[in-house]
Amino acid sequence: MTWMDRLSLFTPLDLAAVAFLYVTWALVGWRIENPGAKRPSVSILMAEYRREWMRQMVTRNPRIFDSQTLATLRESTSFFASATMIAIGGVLASIANGERLMGLANQITLETDPAIVWEIKMLVVLTFLVNAFLKFVWSNRLFGYCAVLMAAVPNEATDPRCDPRAGKAATINISAARSFNRGLRSIYFAMGSAAWLLGPLALIGATVVTFAVLWRREFTSQSRAALLDPSDRTSV
Repeated sequence: MTWMDRLSLFTPLDLAAVAFLYVTWALVGWRIENPGAKRPSVSILMAEYRREWMRQMVTRNPRIFDSQTLATLRESTSFFASATMIAIGGVLASIANGERLMGLANQITLETDPAIVWEIKMLVVLTFLVNAFLKFVWSNRLFGYCAVLMAAVPNEATDPRCDPRAGKAATINISAARSFNRGLRSIYFAMGSAAWLLGPLALIGATVVTFAVLWRREFTSQSRAALLDPSDRTSV
């Protein structure tokens, strides 16, 4: 069976729903990372606090708190990478056992589609999981680079090498957080894409809900309001 034959098993609404899923994923990620100057996202606001963290680290002695905080961030990336790998294994196992997957899916939807249809639907979930795994692994690596840069910052705050190295550490830290956030968004959309098992309308609905959840948390949440609170700013 060629790919054209396989695509013919899906309706135009199925293909439109999948296209809508990937376009929404790409657009919401771009908007979160490139918001307007008047409406920054939580990710952008946190990036500024990460830079401030590295500036404060220069004068903090000892720097145990900084190392512990970074270790916690690395543990989070390791946990999500491990969990995502387990999920990938589960999806691959379901694809390999196509007959059982078809039987379960047909019971849920009361349809009699061939096994290849359900396998392709699970492949969509798999693409998001694989992307998430790669992002989490790279984020973990970047946080490791950040740890080395932080350790390379001289203990004497007056050393001229302090600020440049702290700035480099901040940049790497922000890059690691960006990769981690991309991995999380892929997890969100992987969960949403599983709704395709219920049909194209369910997939469109799940995509809209996933978009709404991400948008709210980045642009209209109480966490964002707390970050924007000017009470911690000192007047000059």
